[in-house]
Amino acid sequence: MLLAFRFVQYFGGFNRTALVPAAINYLIRTMNNKNILLLLLLGLSISASAQTSGAPAFGNKKDIVKIDLLALPLKNISVQYERVLSKRISVALGGRLMPETSLPFKSLLINQVAGSDQDTKDIINNARLSNFAVTPEVRFYLGKGYGKGFYIAPYYRYVRFATNTVTVNYAEPTGPQRSLSLSGDLSANTGGLMFGAQWFLGKNITLDWWILGAHYGSGTGNFNGVPSTPLTPGEQSDVKQTLEDLDIPLVDKTVNVSANKVQVAFSGPFGGLRSGLSLGIRF
Repeated sequence: MLLAFRFVQYFGGFNRTALVPAAINYLIRTMNNKNILLLLLLGLSISASAQTSGAPAFGNKKDIVKIDLLALPLKNISVQYERVLSKRISVALGGRLMPETSLPFKSLLINQVAGSDQDTKDIINNARLSNFAVTPEVRFYLGKGYGKGFYIAPYYRYVRFATNTVTVNYAEPTGPQRSLSLSGDLSANTGGLMFGAQWFLGKNITLDWWILGAHYGSGTGNFNGVPSTPLTPGEQSDVKQTLEDLDIPLVDKTVNVSANKVQVAFSGPFGGLRSGLSLGIRF
């Protein structure tokens, strides 16, 4: 729920077109047929030589499919497809999926977020989270190129988190303790920049190191819950106070509690870091 939001917060000059036809016409008028033939043969030879010299780094293998090895311990499956367009430029589309599971690194998250608040600790311990992300990017290679060497990649990321196991405990001063389950999702749109490097390991294997990336944008979320029995005025006050006490910096949240329904809506800045190590296949 709101803790999912906090969790993600961590974890040249002149026109040359007109000059070309004039130059060709001048050459044709001033050269005989033999010279023209020799010039054509020379041009073909240079073109073939340039293609051959670029073949070892690029060849006809313009496509790369990769999986991020470092995402697996985080219970995420992250894959990427890259298409090389030219020596300096490629485009890529990444997808990430985490099936519903408990939060990774619970103890670290509790230390960073919950502190001594037992209600927050219980929410983190009981929460189960799923997420999905799509990340298109453009890469500009500065080294050898053709998908190889150091690169800079501006990117956009859409991410969505969902959960249906956030539990809030409540009780009147003289009544028994009860619990309420909330379900909902959080989505965010961010843009960022990443630095990385890619190597070819033989003819078909690649190693792509996402050295470091950072993205920033905004996110919104909505969570709802229906109590098993109508909430008394005292219980409504307790539930509302518990949810409002969840302190998430820079996030605006609205809590509405009635006898038959609990609603939490929030919005705010959203960002994160990006890193990884992907193993890929060229084809």
